[in-house]
Amino acid sequence: MIALIADATAVAGVHPLATINALLNTVATVLLVVGWRYIKRGNVRGHRAAMAAAFVTSAVFLACYLTYHYLVGHVPFRGEGAVRPVYFAILISHILLAVAVPVLALRMFFLAWKGRWDAHRRLGRITLPIWLYVSVTGVVIYLMLYHWFPGP
Repeated sequence: MIALIADATAVAGVHPLATINALLNTVATVLLVVGWRYIKRGNVRGHRAAMAAAFVTSAVFLACYLTYHYLVGHVPFRGEGAVRPVYFAILISHILLAVAVPVLALRMFFLAWKGRWDAHRRLGRITLPIWLYVSVTGVVIYLMLYHWFPGP
């Protein structure tokens, strides 16, 4: 997936920060899945390391995302027809849930730090799917905006 995004970017002339954002979302997705698999297997240290790395990756993504939009501004979606409502449904749900991810993730870290494992586990059942959805749809939005339906 990373090679596909990097190759497509070189051909399409997409701003490097847009591609870096997609790559960071891809890395965050992988780290989240690895962290989940670690805890399912009882590997607390691996889980802790993977989830902390996912959080740092997402924080770096946010800094790059804000920098990109400061430099480039708004990029309109160029797709037409039936794909437009699909794109905007993905985009709107992505944005709304993305606002919740930092709050949920910080709460998860707080609960783990305090050793409140039952609450951490309960919140994790909500946080993980939301965080995964935001990370995956971030890549889908990138592909739709810059590669599948690029502007002139």
